[in-house]
Amino acid sequence: MAERRVIVSPPSENGGRRVRADGEILGMAYSLHELAVLLQRAGLESWDEVDVAESPVIEWHGGGPEVWPRNG
Repeated sequence: MAERRVIVSPPSENGGRRVRADGEILGMAYSLHELAVLLQRAGLESWDEVDVAESPVIEWHGGGPEVWPRNG
């Protein structure tokens, strides 16, 4: 899956970020850990939060891996 393009959208009003891989919506993530879980389910089984934060495969929109705002 290293050739796949993963896009993490800007945070929504509720703090979640939509995650897509090759145009397919994988879901919403509310933390780096949740993003890693979504990507593991999509085939990157050995990836953890560090892999996700450092990967050149992931295109971050509206802030990088450290941006996970929450309302409340």
